[in-house]
Parts: sequence; C-alpha cells; structure tokens
Amino acid sequence: MRNYLKTTAIATIAIAFATEGMTEEWNVSLWGKRRAFTEHVEKLAELVDAKTGGEFTLNISYGGLSKNTENLDGISIGAFEMAQFCAGYHRDKNPSITVMELPFLGVSSLEQEIELSMAVYDHPATKADLARWNATLLMPSPLPQYNLVGVGDAPATLADFDGLTVRATGGIGAAMGAVGAVPTSMSATEVRQAMDSGVVKAVAFAPHAHMSFGTIENGTWWTTNLNPGTVNCPVVANTDALNGLSDDHRDALLSSIDEALDHYVTTYNGATMDAWGPALEERGIAQVTFTDAEIAAFKDAAAAPAATAWIADNTARGLPAQELYDMVTGKIADAM
Repeated sequence: MRNYLKTTAIATIAIAFATEGMTEEWNVSLWGKRRAFTEHVEKLAELVDAKTGGEFTLNISYGGLSKNTENLDGISIGAFEMAQFCAGYHRDKNPSITVMELPFLGVSSLEQEIELSMAVYDHPATKADLARWNATLLMPSPLPQYNLVGVGDAPATLADFDGLTVRATGGIGAAMGAVGAVPTSMSATEVRQAMDSGVVKAVAFAPHAHMSFGTIENGTWWTTNLNPGTVNCPVVANTDALNGLSDDHRDALLSSIDEALDHYVTTYNGATMDAWGPALEERGIAQVTFTDAEIAAFKDAAAAPAATAWIADNTARGLPAQELYDMVTGKIADAM
C-alpha cells in the first residue's frame, strides 16, 4: 500500500509538472489605454486563450512594461514577448517600414492599409531589417488618414500653416514642413500636455487618438480633408519567443491574426467613426476644409520630394528602397 501511494504521488507530481510545462504566458507592451488602436491585440489575446483552453495567454500591459518609444528595444532584449510601436518614433531603427509613412500615398481604406503593410512586412529586406532587433512582424495597426486638431486661429489657407508648431511624426511631419509648419515629434501620451503648455498649436492624429489623448478637449478647429498620410504601427513578437512556442500555440497565435484584424476594422469603421462626428459637434470644434487646388498644391510640395529623399536615404543604408516604394505605389495604382 505504501509503495502504491508513493507511486501515485510521483505520478501526480509528474503530471503537474507536465501540465505546468504546457502553459505559456507572454507579456505584451502597449501604451495609453484600451482603444480602437489596440482592439486587434485585445482580440488576439481572446482568440489565443480560447483556442488553447487557457494554456497560452497574452498578458497585455498599457504602459507598465516600457515607454512606447522603447518597445522595439524591449523586444530586442526579450524584456517582453510582444509589443506595438510606431515606425516614426525611431525611423533609423526600422527604415524599411517607413515607406508606408510617406505622405500622400493615396491609401483609401483600412483594408488597403492592411494589404499594403503585410506586403511590406513580408518582403525579405523588411524581415532582415527587423531581425536586427530580434523582432518578427505579426500585423499592422491600420489607421485612416491623419488630420489636425488645433488651438487658436483656424487656418484658412495652407499659407496659414507657416510657422505653426505641429505634433507630426514621420512622413506627415515632412509634409507639414513642406508648407512651412514646424513639425515636432513626440509620443502620443505627451501630446495633451504639449498642447496645454503651448509647445504645439496643432496635433496630427487619426480620429481615435484625438479622442483618446484629449486633443479635442481644448482644440478649437480641425482639418476635414488635409489627409497628408498616416503612420505605420506594427505589432511584433520577439523572434526567439515565437520560435520557442509549441507548434499548437504558435498556430493558435498566427492563425488568429486575420480574425483579429477583421475585428479591428469593424470596430474602427463602426463604433469609433460613429463617435467621431458627435464628439466634434458637442465641443463646437470648427471644421476647416481646403479647396481641391490647395490640396493639390500641398501634394505637389510634399509628396515627390519626400519620396525622392526617402529612396535616396534608404538606398544609401543598403535597402532596396526603390523596389519597396515601387511595390507599394504599384499596388495602390492597380487598385484604382
């Protein structure tokens, strides 16, 4: 009887260790708070948990693991297994994906933004670029065209942007500089304080971010049709962590990406945009709409010079910059 109990105890311990070994947890570094911009990550966590019966979980942290501008660094050293970041926060660290941040590319929908981003992410040069940080690109965070919310006198023409301090990153910042504005790069979490203190007079964001980070609380005007471009904010995994997953858990993660992105698009095009118009109206924010001629002049001033400079700079880095640019613009042209 004593031997039986001993054998049973050993078997129980062995099963416990085996079960424990099957359980995997990943820490995920986001920032701000849960919002439209993070819904695909939230959905991914939900799907992975369901598919694995709780054996693989994504523990999402909003700002508790890292600053948003340091998420790629955290991924590179394995401080956490998954993170979201925006290419414009550190263009030198991820030059390949900044092709998606060039101004006036002409992307017309979130669905198209996903298609183009995934094509760029799948390019061998992009994979090699992110491999320097031990990062594997999983999915984009597709955003609509940016527009400005500002304080003070509303611009009546593009000439009124001359000297205006604007929070704008990446290609949007370059575009604003082309019409005389003074672009300033800062993380989204710093924007409200910068507006309140007068460091910037206007902020370029997608609608969800204007609502989430409070620019519409003190803004007095917004541009309806400036549409200079958007930012590219991928979700990445630490490559070693991804490779270290069991086959079943890796499949649960990767097979959930399309559904997570579908959920994101539905949420953004639905609840988020449904709330945007009323939020502006409730606060009496004036709408500024520029003429077609002014938008065309803005595009002429910003698009070609930015693309030319991007191709030259990144060719010098050793990237097939012209190839990446032609791939993106060719897909956009084919869709028209």
